[in-house]
Amino acid sequence: MPDHHDHAHEPHHASGGCEHGHDDTRLPRTFLVAASGTLTGTGLLLGRIHAGPAWLPTLAFALATIAGGLLVFPAAWKALRALRLDMNVLMTVAVAGAWLIGEHAEAAAVVFLFALSELLESWAGTRARRAVAALLELSPPTAIVISDDGSEREVPVAEVATGTAIQVRSGSRIPLDGEVISGTSSVNQAPITGESVPVDKQAGDPVFAGTVNGEGSLKVRVTKAAGDSTLARIIQLVGEAEEQKPPTQRWVDRFAAIYTPAVFVIAILVAIIPPLLIGQPWGAWVYRSLVLLVIACPCALVIATPVSIVSGLTALARRGVLVKGGVYLEAVGKLRALAVDKTGTITVGKPQVVGIIPVADLAEDEILRRAAAINSHSEHPLARAIVDAAQGRGITFEATTDYQSVTGQGARAVIAGHLHFIGNHRMAHDAGVCTPAVEAMLAEIEAKGQSLAVLGHAPHGDCAGEILGIIAIADTLRPEVTEALRRIHAAGVEKVVMLSGDNQRTASAIAAQAGIDEAIGDLMPDQKVEHVRQLVARYTHAGMIGDGVNDAPALAIASVGFAMGAIGSDTAIETADIALMKDDLRKVAEAITVGRRAVGIIRFNVIFALSIKALFLALAFTGHVGLWLAILADTGATLLVILNSLRLLTTPAVR
Repeated sequence: MPDHHDHAHEPHHASGGCEHGHDDTRLPRTFLVAASGTLTGTGLLLGRIHAGPAWLPTLAFALATIAGGLLVFPAAWKALRALRLDMNVLMTVAVAGAWLIGEHAEAAAVVFLFALSELLESWAGTRARRAVAALLELSPPTAIVISDDGSEREVPVAEVATGTAIQVRSGSRIPLDGEVISGTSSVNQAPITGESVPVDKQAGDPVFAGTVNGEGSLKVRVTKAAGDSTLARIIQLVGEAEEQKPPTQRWVDRFAAIYTPAVFVIAILVAIIPPLLIGQPWGAWVYRSLVLLVIACPCALVIATPVSIVSGLTALARRGVLVKGGVYLEAVGKLRALAVDKTGTITVGKPQVVGIIPVADLAEDEILRRAAAINSHSEHPLARAIVDAAQGRGITFEATTDYQSVTGQGARAVIAGHLHFIGNHRMAHDAGVCTPAVEAMLAEIEAKGQSLAVLGHAPHGDCAGEILGIIAIADTLRPEVTEALRRIHAAGVEKVVMLSGDNQRTASAIAAQAGIDEAIGDLMPDQKVEHVRQLVARYTHAGMIGDGVNDAPALAIASVGFAMGAIGSDTAIETADIALMKDDLRKVAEAITVGRRAVGIIRFNVIFALSIKALFLALAFTGHVGLWLAILADTGATLLVILNSLRLLTTPAVR
């Protein structure tokens, strides 16, 4: 059998046998099909009203056969030269046989209806790819380059080098990936990420080719050449994904490779055995043999998977979810368990101040002011979180003196002539200023899985020292996490497990907040791999969500690996099987939903196609079906399979 799905991207002119046509061949294909149908109808009309010479209907049927046959006969000849029996050969033999036994009208009708089914499938392939192919038109062909002297000129995007400054005017599409140098605006990133809300951009923020600038004007430094842009990468990946055969299609190909030759052998036996052995009339049994060949054409079966896969891949690409191939679309549709990384996946990945508890007679802002004054000297993530919190509140703080970092504990510095410290529980204890009441507060914060920073007045000179306040710091949940996990469970995932390198207490606290079924902390990368392997062994189909780089081994072991926030990250796109173009876990539920729908539709298509074949083959063998009904049944089955597959393009969002 020909590999119809693999040829989906190859231009072919006189094609057939369920191969997808391209736009450049669609017009002649449509013309030939229309001509074949018109001539067939003309021949039937002339034969019924007996107008003109007796040979005129036959001429009309002959021309109809030639017009439709131009889409079938060359492909049949190509298959025979390759010593391959496909459905084009089946049709050609059936048509030739019909002419030999004088069934001219049926021969013309067979060619027309088969060519029509080919055209319908060609349309389906084009329709399914249209949303992704339209991305090619999103990126403008030219960019407005800003010269060193400040002048502007329009240059083809292919000629714009990285590092070049370009101007993006309000309301225009961004031509290349880059970084904003100056200006502020909101950018519609829906073509890349599937986001429905525009994203605010300012100096330092990345922008992507094909996205739409809003009201503001932006000056952008190009960071990627046209061929390397995120948009170009998406188009390339979708093209590659369509060529990867999922398990169902591989089974169909293997089945068809045995099925087609077997049909030829059976058809020959049907044609010759009854006349030779029991004296039946040759004409009747040759006709039944031809009908059997027509019905046996497995067009609906062969396209049952490819059109569904292309539709599913396209539906997800529209939503900012890149699936690397049909094999992963089927796999995500079968997921029963999911492992998730914590930092950067469930949480934001950046520590933030989540609480300030005054202990002495100081206001929260004063506690934060003194803590930030000390921590302004440090680059430690917890120290930066405190400084950021102070700046976020508009709190100003003076420079400290005699700053000293204490490894593993915190730091000391002099503020307004008094020695202060900011650090962990141990630092407060070693300073000798902890009290039972403070110990209880610290224990409560630690029980929540939060980090803490104790601000104190250190004992010195005549000062006895005291604890002034406690600052609670945590890596907060992503805002959409709880809703995303609810949707993931609703999509059919039985268990979600969080795998983290953080301590078990912190992991458990985060899992409880998020609604995760189980949390496992204190894990090294190799231990994460082992836990994912156990999930796969238990549930057969288990996925993993990570950042696409640090979690690469675990992503590789999982049935399906998801990379979070892959937009602008070639590494993340390359690593995972499915790339979520923005940091939104709700996209996982959408991928699972579309995958499940795809699996269901593919199964229905295959069972439906085989059932139709079995029914009409039985009717053909008993002489209850003619060529007309045979080809109508085949065309109808093909059309229903196509329409059923295209329903994936309108998969509703998970709520």
